[in-house]
Amino acid sequence: MSSKYSRRGFGKAVAGIASAAAAARPGAVAGAANNRARAEENYYRFPSGFLWGCATASYQIEGAAAEDGRKPSVWDTYARTPGKVHNGDTGDVSVDDYHRYKEDVGLLKAVGGKCYRYSIAWPRVFPEGSGQPNAKAVDHYDRVTDELLAQGIEPFVTLFHWDLPQALQDRVGGWESKETVKAFADYSAFMTRRLSDRVHNFFTINEFSCFTDEGYGSGTKAPGLTLSRARVNQVRHNAVLAHGMAVQAIRAAARPGTRVGLAENPSLCVPVIESAPHVRAAQQAMRDVNAQFLTVILEGRYLDSYLSREREAAPKYTAEEMKIIASPLDFVGLNIYTPTYIRAASSQAGYEVVPYPTSYPKTASPWLMVGPEIAYWAPRHLGEIWSVKDAYITENGCSSDDVVATDGHVYDTDRVMYVRNHLIHAHRAVAEGWPLRGYFWWSLMDNFEWTDGYSKRFGIYYVDFKTQKRIPKLSASFYKELIARNAVV
Repeated sequence: MSSKYSRRGFGKAVAGIASAAAAARPGAVAGAANNRARAEENYYRFPSGFLWGCATASYQIEGAAAEDGRKPSVWDTYARTPGKVHNGDTGDVSVDDYHRYKEDVGLLKAVGGKCYRYSIAWPRVFPEGSGQPNAKAVDHYDRVTDELLAQGIEPFVTLFHWDLPQALQDRVGGWESKETVKAFADYSAFMTRRLSDRVHNFFTINEFSCFTDEGYGSGTKAPGLTLSRARVNQVRHNAVLAHGMAVQAIRAAARPGTRVGLAENPSLCVPVIESAPHVRAAQQAMRDVNAQFLTVILEGRYLDSYLSREREAAPKYTAEEMKIIASPLDFVGLNIYTPTYIRAASSQAGYEVVPYPTSYPKTASPWLMVGPEIAYWAPRHLGEIWSVKDAYITENGCSSDDVVATDGHVYDTDRVMYVRNHLIHAHRAVAEGWPLRGYFWWSLMDNFEWTDGYSKRFGIYYVDFKTQKRIPKLSASFYKELIARNAVV
């Protein structure tokens, strides 16, 4: 740079040139301001009526593990088994939502949440898995539901989020038995009969693979078993059959207008490049890799490719069971966290999974790879492959190494980045007409994160697990502004 100007002098000269240019074009500044205003007005705006909310699960937040007649779930037993959960953590107290539910509903109200997906604890309502219901537990869920409605928040109820009554596991082998299938249908009918005067949306089951494959196959989740491939496939079949029987039981027991769906975490297949061959390959993969759960539910049959892969280990089933599994749904919920990248291939399957390089970005949880395109491809696949009319993102969010700063705030900028980018892709899905009607952030507050115990935080509210104090994070402020504008901010 010439020594003619000091840095300050150079800045003044540039400012003078800019002022002169603006004066020469008097409409330019106003035009730019108007353009910015129009851009802000239309910036990733969602349709009127789009639902914004948060999600939680009973064992992760409630605590009160032995109160008011509740008996153990398989997660109580698993968490108390040495070496199964980080630091020996359990859900015995968790964030004490059982006693603090009014405060926690207020947290959602404070950010402007329109809806709340929460789950019923089966071992509270039927401590033995079946038989006589526990009146105190039923009264509790009445109160939670009434509190939500009093705060202007629409309740969405999940009937099973992994906390199977331990009594059923002990008595009949849990999900290995058709008795558990029937017990779940009976429990579902009872709860919808009780709540459907106020709750209009029910999810049967949350995330099949986590309690079947991991619970009975790898043993990395409750009940911690490592069964043969054939037995795991039968557990899978019993789980989707339980879903179908619950759908039918809900329709028979609930009041008119009640809607039913599920909340699944399929492998979300994303074309590695958005060109026709890779898009077709991703569609093929989406059906194939999810054959045992989402595909059989939405198509009413096991794909030949799945049965061929499993060979003699394939599940045993009847034609009548397949009809039940395919019971029509009013909506589909997908829990979306991380992508499975797919490329077209000349193999018999027509696709190949593209592995992650070691440098691929992830969050504080090593399994949670960052791929916001899933928020577009999840509803597109539902609409394009299966003609689903109504869909929700029933979970999305990420873990973060949250700390309370010296000023008392929690600056979880990585979580804000993660969700903002996902919602930009979700907006693309909505703009293109794919069937996305609402979004539930996981999670409302930090809680018991399964085998990670309390070491991983997903909430938009920070919880001090010693004092139970709730602190809104930066992500809560972000969500409040987003909901108020009904647009990505």
